[in-house]
Amino acid sequence: MKSFNILVSAYACRPNMGSEPGVGWNTVRQLGKYHKVWVLTREDNRSFIEAELTNSQIPGLEFVYVDLPGSQLWKNGLGGVHLHYYLWQIKAYLVARKLHSEIGFDVAHHVTYVRYSSATFLPLLPIPFIWGPVGGGESAPKAFWKDFSFRGKVYEIVRSVAHRIGERDPFVNLTIKNSTLIRATTEDTAQRLRQMGAINVQVFSESGLSEAEILQLARRAIPNSSPIRFISMARLLHWKGLHLGVQAFAQADLPDDAEYWILGDGPERERLQILAEKLGVANRVKFWGRLSRDETLCKLRECHILLHPSLHDSGGWVCLEAMAAGCPVICLDLGGPAVQVTEETGFKIQAHTPEQAVRDLAEAMACLAQDSELQVSMGHAGEKRVAQFFNWDMKAKSLAQLYEEIIGDRKCSGKVLA
Repeated sequence: MKSFNILVSAYACRPNMGSEPGVGWNTVRQLGKYHKVWVLTREDNRSFIEAELTNSQIPGLEFVYVDLPGSQLWKNGLGGVHLHYYLWQIKAYLVARKLHSEIGFDVAHHVTYVRYSSATFLPLLPIPFIWGPVGGGESAPKAFWKDFSFRGKVYEIVRSVAHRIGERDPFVNLTIKNSTLIRATTEDTAQRLRQMGAINVQVFSESGLSEAEILQLARRAIPNSSPIRFISMARLLHWKGLHLGVQAFAQADLPDDAEYWILGDGPERERLQILAEKLGVANRVKFWGRLSRDETLCKLRECHILLHPSLHDSGGWVCLEAMAAGCPVICLDLGGPAVQVTEETGFKIQAHTPEQAVRDLAEAMACLAQDSELQVSMGHAGEKRVAQFFNWDMKAKSLAQLYEEIIGDRKCSGKVLA
């Protein structure tokens, strides 16, 4: 594979973290094996990155730290973060333009934030540009809003309005127009992008696990058959859908000693506990609170099946962790989990109404609880799928090949790289 000069924008980029910082770090860390990579990231990521580089040699990477004057004083709260992110994109473009004149990049790629309704200015460089994977186009089906608290409904409205405003930003449309390729985390986001005029859009999950994480999770031994345990690992927020999980657990035809473990904390915890009391399952629904990653993995090893009824996850990292651990997944056929989970690795439940979803979740739970062989076969299929498609090294190798194809296509078309 020929080596190229790649420019990556990774606003969020920190080692040994999940979510967006993990996407940024793991993408560039693995890409450095195949190409020379310059990474634009925030100044406040520097100490974390340099500490990691001191401990391990990672060839092929050059980090360029960019920030705005005095941002430490005003970059607080959600509004401040989004304003900082937008202004940072402008500053990053100015730095990138100067770097390009000195180095001559072959491809530019925006990796984080994974947000489809926020602009980046790197497409203004005279080189091929890849945007994403970007997400955020997912939304909770309206039929499910009736079960949300007032706070939850306000959140959904504000989130939807913010995305619609972003869709009308001329610079977002400029990003779309000048992208060689756009990757969307889910089909929902892909549809939003196509409606905005995007042409070359692929659905591609941003989530992944390192080889070390996959090996660690694969050490999970299948727990004894009794009691059957379901587990959910999430922030206790309305859109995580754990109220559906509690209802399904109460409704499912399960052994009397079956348990449902909920790991995580958040504003919905009290409502969920009240719901479990009301449904008569409080003694079998265990709330463990927020645990460390090691403690979380220990709890996962003691459970049989992951229940993840989230209503609009772009990613769904927990599904990958469970699959890597050989644990079948029951999720809604929405968002990122719908991309990650297949009929071989779990159950994807349609989400038309809360009543229908709860009923079908309960049926899937009963089916798996009564069929240990199905648990094992789905668990093995999940391990294989994660290793094949969600291993960071495999994802980076595929991306490195994609760069080569895009550069080759551009040269064949007769366009000269600046």
